[in-house]
Amino acid sequence: MTFGHEDLPALFHHADRAAISRQRESTQATRTQLLLLVLAAAAASLPAGPAVGPLRLPGLAALLAYAGVLGIGVRSTRRRARPQWQLNRSAAEFIKSLAWRYAVHGAPFGAAGADDEELYRTRLESGLAELRKMGWEDPRQSGAIPPGGEITGAMEQLRGRVYSVRRETYVRDRLIEQRNWYQRKTEVSRRATALWSWTIVLLTALGLLFALFRAFGSGPGGGLPGLLGTATAAAIAWHEMRRHHPLIEAHTLIEQDLAAMMVVMQTTITEDQWPSAVYETERYVSPQHTDWLARHSS
Repeated sequence: MTFGHEDLPALFHHADRAAISRQRESTQATRTQLLLLVLAAAAASLPAGPAVGPLRLPGLAALLAYAGVLGIGVRSTRRRARPQWQLNRSAAEFIKSLAWRYAVHGAPFGAAGADDEELYRTRLESGLAELRKMGWEDPRQSGAIPPGGEITGAMEQLRGRVYSVRRETYVRDRLIEQRNWYQRKTEVSRRATALWSWTIVLLTALGLLFALFRAFGSGPGGGLPGLLGTATAAAIAWHEMRRHHPLIEAHTLIEQDLAAMMVVMQTTITEDQWPSAVYETERYVSPQHTDWLARHSS
């Protein structure tokens, strides 16, 4: 039996799509603001140039760039793109983890009792209620998706299988799939870290070189070093905002934990130990665990 992304509840898919959309919106807003700041610095470093009425073109370009930065900032604050991105991602991962635990008898759904379905719905609503307190927009309240459907047929089908089938499905379609995801993300972050680190070094070296020329009374005027300084600051801000380096450390540690858990699940875990092993695995892949590791990485 296989259990894939499409077998999860509709509420997960809505939160997942919303998280991706809001992440794209938030990232694009930050990128545009940084680019506009660099353009403003470039325009301010140019000579006075031709005029349009009482305004000089370079000054007008800088004015429009700074106004664009302010406008994007106001719009982002009103739309709350970043908070909604994080809330929807937390909601999606919470629903996904709870659905997997229910489907494979992970704790607290280890027993095949008649109350597990009610317990699942209670845990689900309790967790989502906490997210709503923080501003998460529940699509069921707005009518974006109909109520019900929190437990899919595939979840019930997998839950009804014998232990060996549930274990094989979980290890293959959850644990290994999640481990591969962390491997891909780590590789992407490594490439991005190398690119932006060398970009920052190059811009800083050029700024240092022009500052040295200025110290000896030669070289370009103050506009170009100022532009290089702004570009360097923008590159550093973008690199820090994307958190590539701490995420490399966090994802690597989680991948190692999942690799160890995969071996244990396939060799030594008994059916009695299975519910707690699933619970521990889901704790490893939670966004809160990743954020904690990223914040405390070296």
